[in-house]
Amino acid sequence: MSTYFPEIKKTFGFGCMRLPMRDGDVIYEQFIPMVDRFLEEGFNYFDTAHGYLGGKSETALRDCLAKRHPREAFVLTDKLTEPYFEREEDIRPFFESQLKACGVDYFDFYLMHAQNASNYKKFQACRAYETAAELKKEGKIRHVGLSFHDRAAVLDQILTEHPEVEVVQIQFNYVDYEYEGVESRLCYEVCRKHGKPVIVMEPVKGGSLVNLPANAAAVLSALGGGSPASYAIRYAASFEGMCMVLSGMSNMEQMEDNLSYMKEFEPLSEREFAAIAEVRDIILNQGLIPCTACRYCTDGCPAKIEIPAVLASMNKRKQLQEWGAVSAYRGAVTGRGRASDCIRCGKCEKACPQHLPIRDLLAEIGEIFDK
Repeated sequence: MSTYFPEIKKTFGFGCMRLPMRDGDVIYEQFIPMVDRFLEEGFNYFDTAHGYLGGKSETALRDCLAKRHPREAFVLTDKLTEPYFEREEDIRPFFESQLKACGVDYFDFYLMHAQNASNYKKFQACRAYETAAELKKEGKIRHVGLSFHDRAAVLDQILTEHPEVEVVQIQFNYVDYEYEGVESRLCYEVCRKHGKPVIVMEPVKGGSLVNLPANAAAVLSALGGGSPASYAIRYAASFEGMCMVLSGMSNMEQMEDNLSYMKEFEPLSEREFAAIAEVRDIILNQGLIPCTACRYCTDGCPAKIEIPAVLASMNKRKQLQEWGAVSAYRGAVTGRGRASDCIRCGKCEKACPQHLPIRDLLAEIGEIFDK
């Protein structure tokens, strides 16, 4: 049970941004057994947002969770996301539409979504934090928090101006721990300074810490047990103040692996921390593009470039998988925009939680693959 929030049974949650999909729809016959298995093993925390899977994450949770299990059996988190409101008056109708989409009459946690220096100004102007506080008083929200994608100084400003925030969701994994584009360690330290419990997102960095380079995988194998995902998730959960670690599970195999070591969680040992440090150095020395495939960049792309897949093809090339890189790039651009089709509008960079120089990366990739 969580030290911070008694309603949370275990400090491991189901992130519902990467559900099993087919032809743009959630595969209910796969998601339902995953929901049931998760609850059966004593876990109860589910995380969603309206933008996840084009709104289908919320409705899948309604159909596969809320309609099939008592409301007290699960903890549900949803978020207020910038594109879905323009004025203060828009927030309540949007919030009510989220309750309806999820099939519930309250959210256990409601987060100001993907806060950064730019959109925080809009949240302030529209009194978003104040509106959430009012909804909490009305019993429609149990806890108000925020999810964060920016530098630690911005987080410090927000928490100073809004001490009523109860929990902070940050990106935290062993590769991003000192990465200046994310500042995992510094953001974590700001949360500790303000006494805020932490929810971890991207502990396996969009799955990239599952498929490790052979020499990095060998380091973890030498420990004598555990998948690469297990070490990444346990790493994040081993820090003081972590009230929840989320995993975006898209099949039952991933779920069973995660449940096997989080059901009775054990923090990493000193030997395991040392191995993780070695793996981190191997990964960083490859110079890979640190994309998590969150897909925030793709929605507004006027050239319809499948940006995460295009960046992934470049990573394959950096890993000396030349033929695989060419094949991956061809697959990424078939029926979509090519890297060289980028018009440098910058919408992708504004949306990117990793603060990647996507326009320059696409130009480089276009020079390599489109010629």
